[in-house]
Amino acid sequence: MGPRGLAGVAAAIVAGAVAYGVYAPGVVGRLFPSAEPAAQRAHAALFAAKPQPASAPSAAANASRAVTVSVATAKRADYPVYIDGLGQIQAENTVTVRTRVDGQITKIAFDEGQVVKAGDLLAQIDPRPFQAALDQAKAKQAQDRATLANAKLDLQRYSTLAKQSFATQQQLDTQNALVNQLIAQEASDAAAIDAAQVQLDYTTISAPLTGRVGFRLVDQGNMVNASQQTGIVTIAEIEPVSVIFSTPQDDLPRISAALAAGAPPIEARTSDGATLLGTGKLTVVDNQVDPTTGSIRLKGEFANADHALWPGQAVAVRLQVDVDKNALVIPDLAVQRGPDGLFVYVVGSDNRAVTRPITLSHEDADLAVVAKGLDEGDKVVTAGQFGLQPGARVAIEAAAGGGG
Repeated sequence: MGPRGLAGVAAAIVAGAVAYGVYAPGVVGRLFPSAEPAAQRAHAALFAAKPQPASAPSAAANASRAVTVSVATAKRADYPVYIDGLGQIQAENTVTVRTRVDGQITKIAFDEGQVVKAGDLLAQIDPRPFQAALDQAKAKQAQDRATLANAKLDLQRYSTLAKQSFATQQQLDTQNALVNQLIAQEASDAAAIDAAQVQLDYTTISAPLTGRVGFRLVDQGNMVNASQQTGIVTIAEIEPVSVIFSTPQDDLPRISAALAAGAPPIEARTSDGATLLGTGKLTVVDNQVDPTTGSIRLKGEFANADHALWPGQAVAVRLQVDVDKNALVIPDLAVQRGPDGLFVYVVGSDNRAVTRPITLSHEDADLAVVAKGLDEGDKVVTAGQFGLQPGARVAIEAAAGGGG
């Protein structure tokens, strides 16, 4: 390496040492005490200065910044007044089909879950023993009829002979009694035939009503008897269906008034209230209040032509008991709750928001009826309230119709 190369290497080493000394003046002080003051000054000049924080925006700047909100207009509309509750769907009629005679099931004629009509065949029990009993009763009747016919002929002969004094009155009376006895015997035979026919008819099990069958409870080939509690299948009538629900006793005057004016409409919804399942009418108010809960049971009826309602299903029930005519309504999203009660943000013509205390007469998940505090046409904030302060300037993002 030449002299110039050696000089360059030496200059690089000196520059690195100076830079390290500026970065770590304490190390320089321990190795070269006389050079420490200069290293400390260089370090302070390069590393001690800190950037100054930016100044916070002024209150005037905050006040001039517009908050983006959505608004709706308070308007007049007819507001239906509902009583909400939870209920359970109940089949109009439910039947457990059982056998009325003993025997072996030779045929199951339905599919599980099938809709059957009244009179449709459900099951068949072996009819042969009952057919034999019926034939025996008919044969006995034929035998007694023949005996009766002969007895009537003998009675006619005794009557003729008695007139000619060839037969006694006692013989005539005895024969007459025998004829009456055989007539009664024939009537008994007819009753026995009817009883045997009924037993034979019971071997054919038919649907007693129109409805949907459930799970099969007995399989083909099993023996069944009239005394067993287990049925063959259950049938639930689901057109129409009913809903049973309860409401506090304080609602009873409004319900009674609505029922007197006509059958109040009822809505059945999914348990979360989001989906409408069917509409019906109130049909029955129970005849007493439950003293343990202070509530009264109600019953509504639904046509259920689309089978959207199912027996045993839990539903949210809405009973309409009145209509508030020409009420001032706003979206429920506009209603805010504060320490002093309910209020809304109203946007004035200068596009600034002010708080307005309000009083509500009715409220649900979608709409609120304002009794005091607003006028028709007022614009209320429905979204963006979290960034608002009284007097804040707003930028309206979208305008929705009042009560939309």
